[in-house]
Formats: sequence, C-alpha cells, structure tokens
Amino acid sequence: MIRNKTKIPWITHPDYDIPLPSGHRFTSTKFSDLFNEMKNSSEHDAAEIFQPNKANVKQVSIAHDPDYIQRVKLGTLTDHELRRLGLSWSPELAIRSFLAVNGTLLAARLALEKGIACHLAGGTHHAHYEFGSGFCVFNDLAYTSLTLLKNKELEKLLILDCDVHQGDGTARILSSEKNVFTCSLHSEKNFPARKAESDLDIGLDDEIEWDAYREQLIFALRKILELFLPDLVLYVAGVDVHTNDKLGRLNIDDDGLMQRELLILDFFKKEGIPIATVIGGGYSNDKIELARRHSNVLKAAYNIWIANI
Repeated sequence: MIRNKTKIPWITHPDYDIPLPSGHRFTSTKFSDLFNEMKNSSEHDAAEIFQPNKANVKQVSIAHDPDYIQRVKLGTLTDHELRRLGLSWSPELAIRSFLAVNGTLLAARLALEKGIACHLAGGTHHAHYEFGSGFCVFNDLAYTSLTLLKNKELEKLLILDCDVHQGDGTARILSSEKNVFTCSLHSEKNFPARKAESDLDIGLDDEIEWDAYREQLIFALRKILELFLPDLVLYVAGVDVHTNDKLGRLNIDDDGLMQRELLILDFFKKEGIPIATVIGGGYSNDKIELARRHSNVLKAAYNIWIANI
C-alpha cells in the first residue's frame, strides 16, 4: 500500500560525473548539472536526498559476467570494448558504474516504501551481460530487478523504458525472467540497429509528435496492465525523445515532454503501484538546457505526489 509522504526521495552522488574529452556526445557533468538545476527549487525543498554505496563485483555479477566486471574495475577493457561502450575508461568511470547500479536499487527500495523515488542518474539500458554499449557500463535496471527478486523484496516488476533508443541490453539480460515485464517505447529507426525482443516493443516513426506519441503510450500502459500487474515500476524517463536532441529522431516539444511524465506518474499512482524513476538518455550541446529537460520528471513527481495531495 502506497503511503503519501511529505518528502520525495532523490538519489544522487557527487561521484557520478566523469571526465571526458571536450565535445564528447555524452555530457559528462549531466548528473551534477541536474542536481544544481534543482537545488534552489520548490521540488528540492520537498525532497529527501540519499546517496548509494558502491556495489561490489559479486553483487553486480547477478546481471553481468564476472570477467567483464573485473575489466571495468581494473581498467583492462580492450580497445574494441571501449569503442563499443563509447566512453574512455577512468577511475571515475569505474567508481560511478559501481555506485549508479546501487543508486537505482536504492530508488526502487525507497519507492516500495514511499510510493515514489527518483534517481538522478541511471537508465543504462544498452549494457549487456558481457559488454557495455552506447555509453552504458552496467545495466542498473537488470541489476535492480534481479536483486529485488532474489531477495524476495517483490514478486513482479515492470521496466517501462521511454528512452528514444530501445532498451536492448535490458531485454536480453532479462529475456528468461518471467517475473519482469520489459516494455520499450522507442524510435524504430534509431540505435541499436539490431533490436532485441522486449515483452512489449512499440517502435515509433521518425518525427512523431506528442499527440500521436501519447496515443501509443496510453495503449502501452493499458496493454501492460492487461498482461501483467507489477509490484513496482522502474521508469526510464529518457529525454532524447525531444525534438532538439542530438541523437533523437522524434518531435516531442517541451510541453509534450512534461505531459509524458505527468501522464505516466499519475497513471501508476492512481493504480496504487510504486514507481522509481531514472533519467535515461539525453544529448545536447547546451548542458543547462539538457539539465532542464531531465528535471521534468522531478517536477512531475512533485506535482503528482506533493502539490496534489
């Protein structure tokens, strides 16, 4: 049973930022940028801040190959692995990777307790069992799902992935896990070229606008609950659906992005299903603009869970 609280948990860590070359497509400070964007806001006043502890190799091996995990930890990834990942290795990257998986796990546990929790990172859905890909080192969604199930903290879990790119790593790692339902609402012609098979995939046409996107989203939400009643939702609130995103192909404007977050959070709140949010992808040359896009899910959580109480 969800209990309304006066504070929404935010999970973040000062060691989430990583060093990257100037001009890299991935904004290396996006995590601190988001927190700084929000720290003087009403939403921040209504938030309780939590920091995760680092996971260890054994813990992460619930979702990943132990040899791959060691290579991440020690900085011995091959050139091929680094090209596939799209990031250069650094001690900061290793630290962030072991922290962020537990950030999503902590968000999930707090959501089960309080009804809502927001991780100011996460959504690394392109990480596969034995390799990283698409700026994703470890798959926090698979790690969190498998850990919660193993510990019997819940029975059924939904991953709702609204990043513009399909959650291929998540779908493949969890392909045999019947107590996790994976749904990906993504740009059909975008990365990855070889799509995985989620439990529900909705491939969107290029340049789709909010009204048509909304129809597909509502269809997906209703279809999911026809097939599967979860104890918890992990929601990937990727903002790369935005019309100005460098790596997106859709045409969702600022208002549509906010409406998406409000629709999803309100839907699950009314159903009485706890939800933990992660930020997913988003790419811009303007890091302040990017932080503002990512802030929509935090603002929507405030509007649904605090302002409407």
